[in-house]
Amino acid sequence: MARKGNRRRRGSVAAAFVTLVATVGALATPIAQRAVAATPPADVVVEWNANAQAAIIGTAGQGPTVAYLHFAMVQGAVYDAVNAIEGGYEPYLRAPTMADPGDSSAAAAAQAAHDVLVGVFPAQQATLDAKLVTTLDGIPDGDAETGGREVGAAAAAAMLLARTNDGRFTPFTVVEGFGPGQWRRTPPGFAFEPAAWVANVKPFIVPDVTALRSDGPNPLASEAYAEDFNEVKAYGSLTSTVRSADQKDAALYWQANGAALFNQIFRQLADTRDLDIAEAARMFAMTDMAGADGAIGCWKDKYYWNLWRPITAIRLADTDGNPATVADPTWTPLFATPPFPEHPSGHTCISGAIVETLKDFFDTDKIPFSTFSTFSGTTRSFERFSEAIKEIIDARVWSGIHFRTADVQGAVMGKRISNYLDKHYFGPTV
Repeated sequence: MARKGNRRRRGSVAAAFVTLVATVGALATPIAQRAVAATPPADVVVEWNANAQAAIIGTAGQGPTVAYLHFAMVQGAVYDAVNAIEGGYEPYLRAPTMADPGDSSAAAAAQAAHDVLVGVFPAQQATLDAKLVTTLDGIPDGDAETGGREVGAAAAAAMLLARTNDGRFTPFTVVEGFGPGQWRRTPPGFAFEPAAWVANVKPFIVPDVTALRSDGPNPLASEAYAEDFNEVKAYGSLTSTVRSADQKDAALYWQANGAALFNQIFRQLADTRDLDIAEAARMFAMTDMAGADGAIGCWKDKYYWNLWRPITAIRLADTDGNPATVADPTWTPLFATPPFPEHPSGHTCISGAIVETLKDFFDTDKIPFSTFSTFSGTTRSFERFSEAIKEIIDARVWSGIHFRTADVQGAVMGKRISNYLDKHYFGPTV
């Protein structure tokens, strides 16, 4: 079952939103039950998640770290709009006060997603307007549609207000080091990351991402460091002779934009698990917000530890003071190294948060799913959510861009985010 009982002890919403609540108005009284028709299907929530993906990734071309921030904004607003009408759960920000149980939650979902996307990407308004018209054409005209659109617009306005001056796209100073273990730019592009500012964005779920800090990388002279070093050197090389064909496929598969890949999985789950509109809105909000905080927390941690990447470590191993590592000045990873510090792994921070949140939402780990990766051109299937995070941990080593410790500690950070979410957000009101 997707709806959970009263087993969880709920906390208060983050203090960062107190001002927003006071500005927008008093919280609405939760709706105990609907006296009208059964809850609608998830179609419109799924449709507008796909529309969001097209806008955020397809048109704007945002990478996963930034994309998750905007998916979180969209899905959070959709959840508050739908939940205000359907009831049953605590709002994320607040329940729009004009909501009525007779309003169309489908219209509310579409309007909320549309308005947040237009607020973030004003240049795409014409395209988004046309998609909204298409959705609304499938909803009967009348007071229910009008009321639903008003609820959606209010939820979107609250989200856009809450994320004003939240640290997105603000300047961030990257420190490049040149001593053993210190991060520095890597070939072939020798670039600085344009989205390093993600480290300073206000989180969506946890009060302070510095509380998520990982244990940190292994000391360069340690046996554990040498073990990680030699594993990625052997399995992550462009010309590796020990990496299997399936391991290479897994590395390629998970190299696709993670925000696109996971939201595709969410849409599949909404369909295969037969979620209604309220359940789907809640699942998308929980997972994308967990992913967003995974990105923020990870980037804060990356620029704290500022550890060199495997390509640097392997080429300069004669400087690390570890007799169990041997330099290879020409070593090249399977994939081009991303232009930011190594520890912890961004993919596993985000994916770890998402996988644990899916397990909490469905009250089980054992949910089969499969999806297609545009990067590998293949489909991979899993019997459990936990199988995915295990494979991602391996895949980042096999791709030659991470030490295993960074992958494992990233997944632990993600789990901490999910645990906080489970205790403090999206809980039942009855």
